[in-house]
This record gives sequence, structure tokens and C-alpha cells, in this order.
Amino acid sequence: MREAAQERGKSRKGSLRRSEIIEMAALCFMERGYHATSIDDVARRLGCTKGRIYYYYATKTALFFDVHREGMDRLFAALEPALQAQGDGLQVLQAMLGAHARAMLEHHAYETVVAQGVQVHRFDATTPDQRQEMAELIASRDRFEKHFKDAVAAGIADGSLRAVDVSVTAKVLLGALQWSIFWYRPRPGDDEASRARLAATMVEPLIEGLRPRA
Repeated sequence: MREAAQERGKSRKGSLRRSEIIEMAALCFMERGYHATSIDDVARRLGCTKGRIYYYYATKTALFFDVHREGMDRLFAALEPALQAQGDGLQVLQAMLGAHARAMLEHHAYETVVAQGVQVHRFDATTPDQRQEMAELIASRDRFEKHFKDAVAAGIADGSLRAVDVSVTAKVLLGALQWSIFWYRPRPGDDEASRARLAATMVEPLIEGLRPRA
């Protein structure tokens, strides 16, 4: 029993250290970009030696992939409740877009990495392991996008959305919300309520543009 408790303690300590590294790396990648960020930059932000980071991550690319993966996990977690929203297709899509917008604002650093990540690494992943990880990240993004394609298609089917190209519309909706990485900057007074209001403002014109024309 005692040995099991010790093992859990070790695991928890390791997990906390890794999560702290990922958190600081997200901020560095957001502020400086992938190419300009070094392991030294992340170590300085943490106030530690870079050996502490290399204990978990052999390369900067591996660290970037973990930040990207964490960002996607947060997007999926934010979207899950909205997928169960009640109403017609347009109402469900509005709930999904609102959840996505709030997540983009709340997890600004992570989602900046997600939005830029595949483009940064599309030609940089050179080893078989890196190419495999990149394929998995792209597949994760595709699964996320499919939720929105399905919602758009459902709205067209029930008449709450006008007829549009499903694939292009889903990409445009997500792209419009992801653009917030360039203009939104968290402020000290921001809280859940203020982010929710901003998210609703972001979503409203997107939804209005999809309503059936009179």
C-alpha cells in the first residue's frame, strides 16, 4: 500500500512538472513563434535549467507537439457540452461556435499554437516519429472540424440554415474564430463573463449570415 502511494506521488509530481513546462512553452511559442523559440527561452521562463526540460523532451519539436496536443484536448473538452445542446441545427451550431470562441479566448496561448502548428510543421517534420505525430495532430484537427461540418449539414437538412457548401462553410466559421489569435490579447480584468460576452459578439455575425434568406 505504501509503495503504491509513493508511486502515485512520483507520478503526480512528474505530471505537474510536465504540465508546467507545457504551460510556459505555450507562452513562449505564442509570443516568439516556433522557429524563434528555444529550449533556453522556455527554461528561462520557468527559472530552471534546460536539463530539466530535456528530461521530458528530447527536442523542441517534441515539446511543441505536446503543446499542440494539449490545445486540441482543451478544444474538444470545451466543445463536448455544446454537442448535446437542444434545438434545431442553427441553435446547436451557435452553441458549438460559442464554446469554441470561449475556448479560443480562455486558452489563448495554447490555441495560438494549435492555429499555427500544422502550417509551421507541415514541412519541418522530418523523422518517421515526427511525421507520425504530425499525422495524428492533423487527424485530430480533422475530427474537430467534422463536428462543425456535421452541424452545418444538419442545419441545412432541417431548414434552419440556408443551403451552403458544408465543407467551405465549416472552414470559414472556424477560421473566423481562430483569427482572434491575432487581435485578442488577454487583459487583467478579463474573466469568464467578459470572455463569454466577447465570444457571443464574435459568433453573432457568423450565425446571422447562415439564416435562410427571406
